[in-house]
Amino acid sequence: MSKKYLLICLGIIVLAAVVLLAMGRIPFCKCGVISVWSSDVTSNQQSQQLTDPYTLTHVLHGIAFYLFIWLFFGRRLTLGQRLILAVALESGWEILENTEFILNRYRAATISYDYWGDSVLNSVGDIFAMMIGFWMSAKLPWWGSLIAFIALDSLLLFFIRDSLIVNVIMLIRPIDAIKEWQTGK
Repeated sequence: MSKKYLLICLGIIVLAAVVLLAMGRIPFCKCGVISVWSSDVTSNQQSQQLTDPYTLTHVLHGIAFYLFIWLFFGRRLTLGQRLILAVALESGWEILENTEFILNRYRAATISYDYWGDSVLNSVGDIFAMMIGFWMSAKLPWWGSLIAFIALDSLLLFFIRDSLIVNVIMLIRPIDAIKEWQTGK
């Protein structure tokens, strides 16, 4: 892949970070600590550090984006062009995810009662995680990508009682039984 495509991706990521800052998102955790990983999904550092368990959902975005972009555009786009499109989609999601509309929806419909949005550092980490999922999917056969998707989503369900699929369900059509299970009741 040409460096040109990677530079365009980097430009999109920088633009997304600038937009997030302009929206009032904090650059990094208010706690003053900058960390590569935050494991506790109930802590005030959730979605504030570079990565956290929800970073895996962005790896899953990458797997899904690769599949859907390939299905829609096929070989009409080069791998680099598909990556640019995926980075643009993920960057757009990071911006949308941090709007009051989506933040309020998360707080109302999911177990994320205290979710106030991502730091810019976390959003950038999420975009890079999507790129990892995209690359995985580009290198694996389709069935390998499917197995990776199911395995990662299942790991999240087991360890944090949440996952990309559950998250989408709860955002679109919340189910009380899922919410109760997530809270451990």
